[in-house]
Amino acid sequence: VQLQASGGGLVQAGGSMRLSCAASGRGSFAMGWFRQAPGKEREIVAAINWSGASTFYSDSAKGRFTISRGNVKNTVNLQMNSLKPEDTAVYYCAADPKMFSAQYYIGGDMDYWGNGTQVTVSS
Repeated sequence: VQLQASGGGLVQAGGSMRLSCAASGRGSFAMGWFRQAPGKEREIVAAINWSGASTFYSDSAKGRFTISRGNVKNTVNLQMNSLKPEDTAVYYCAADPKMFSAQYYIGGDMDYWGNGTQVTVSS
């Protein structure tokens, strides 16, 4: 399974950005976005289960970010609004074939990972 992410870049604080990710391969995958800022551990941003019925957001993402499944199978979007400088990080898309609820993935137990895309929010 390969993951291809798009989006990312530089945005001013208060702005918006959309990340997208597509997973190749058969079957259905739970998908999620994680991020890692310099000097910090990787953390979950948001996850969505294989059917789209279950979502999970970190406290920092709640109310500002929205994760959704795309129209094409095994694609996921992350709409990020009201971005803050502290959202600056490398964002990683991940996918997993286990059919658990989205909250299960809070610890990052996903089998497949993309290469990451840089999101920089300037103040």
